[in-house]
Amino acid sequence: MKIYKTKKGMVVDKSGEYYLLNNENWDEFINRKNLHEYIDGKLKFLTPDRSLSSSLTENISAPVGQQEIWASGVTYLRSREARMEEAKDAGAGDFYARVYEAERPELFFKATASRVVGPGENVRIRRDSKWNVPEPELTLFISSEGSIEGYTIGNDMSSRDIEGENPLYLPQAKSYDASASIGPCIYVPGKPIEADTMIRLNIIRKNESAFSGTISINRMKRIHTELVEYLFRETSFPFGVFLMTGTGIVPPDHFTLEPGDEVEISIDGIGTLINTVSQR
Repeated sequence: MKIYKTKKGMVVDKSGEYYLLNNENWDEFINRKNLHEYIDGKLKFLTPDRSLSSSLTENISAPVGQQEIWASGVTYLRSREARMEEAKDAGAGDFYARVYEAERPELFFKATASRVVGPGENVRIRRDSKWNVPEPELTLFISSEGSIEGYTIGNDMSSRDIEGENPLYLPQAKSYDASASIGPCIYVPGKPIEADTMIRLNIIRKNESAFSGTISINRMKRIHTELVEYLFRETSFPFGVFLMTGTGIVPPDHFTLEPGDEVEISIDGIGTLINTVSQR
């Protein structure tokens, strides 16, 4: 099933039947262990509303309340190679190889809820950067107790020239207004997502595809529970947390986003997240 945060309230899609839960607090509702079973129990007392499906798209917001957004780096081999290439002139390329092979994963704070945009909204590229890319990522929703309860799509916008200049500039390359997009829903399957789930990226420029790529999440070096265990070691999340799990789709080095580009990210079972690039 899928949970959508909309202007009308919370909408649950269970096997194509839509239910409106308009008296629920988002943060309290999603932040619980065994979320799938809890929702199932709620729906037994509700009647589906077919009219919800026709107006759903235009009313969707980012499925975020007071949760923080965190991210994982260098979890795919392609990301390792790209980071090594972008940082070689700074003499830091070997750092990324070490991170890829290390026991401890790279985890970093990405965005507060106020800096997150949802489906149909604009993601931004920095005005002081000349090399910007989207990073399409399977994103976990984790309860405050540390249990993975759902999945969504994340776009971890990145300024590759800033990070490549010096790895210590990563917060500036990654964290700024509208640098993260989440949505369109939280997918709550009741069991771990399939290992062969595909992620697809398509960047449209002037009505044509400027870049596209696909990858399966089973190409990740790290497993999801490993990332969660490290994230929760010394940090608490009273409302739960979203964790982007890294990207394995990286455009070629000559490619950079331009204002007006449309970024489409699709993940099997979850849906498609679409955003337009802005520099304002």
